[in-house]
Amino acid sequence: MLQVRKSQERGYADHGWLKSFHSFSFAGYYDPKFMGWGNLRVINEDRVAGGAGFGTHGHKDMEIISYVLDGELAHKDSMGNVESIPPGEVQRMSAGRGVMHSEFNHKKDSTTHFLQIWIEPNQRGITPGYEQKKFDAADKRGKLRLVASPDGADGSVTVHADAKLYAGLLDGAESADLALDPRRKSYVHLVRGELEVNGQKLSGGDAALIADESALHLAGGKDAEVLVFDLAA
Repeated sequence: MLQVRKSQERGYADHGWLKSFHSFSFAGYYDPKFMGWGNLRVINEDRVAGGAGFGTHGHKDMEIISYVLDGELAHKDSMGNVESIPPGEVQRMSAGRGVMHSEFNHKKDSTTHFLQIWIEPNQRGITPGYEQKKFDAADKRGKLRLVASPDGADGSVTVHADAKLYAGLLDGAESADLALDPRRKSYVHLVRGELEVNGQKLSGGDAALIADESALHLAGGKDAEVLVFDLAA
């Protein structure tokens, strides 16, 4: 089963300083058909205006991944981490028993465009944690690069969840394949460009919800950047 969800079908909120698309129910957007997929709970595509951001707020028992597309995201948290996240780097924050943090775009003349991803953890009440790693474009060119996994395999960030996240860049004749476990769920989020997912055409912001499939084939890319999630059912 492969269900395509078009970009314009997502929830949308315009707060002036923040413009956000919600792949799943979040804040004021509610759709009982899209509460998550497997243990993937949130994908918000956020654009934060220059000089603005999310003030200090709390999270608990969630694995949170930030994936920056354009601009930079400044992060500060109650664990003592003060970091800047540019494109090409993946940040993982394990909220565990509770953490406070803020996220800002300090560059007044540019917009920060990023994805905020929440995955439900496989254990609650853990000690909060933070990790940030760089993944070069060459490592994602024409293939799927593992960027998050439960065991930190292949230099990926470690998530305390039964999930893996891959990132890829595909264009022209490039293609990528991934074996799937039909007992699990998969989710393909096309960040930008155009791409065929098991023969189905996707454009930037579109997604494919996948279940009961044993293989994933990505091809026909036009400046495509894609995220692929392997998820607990």
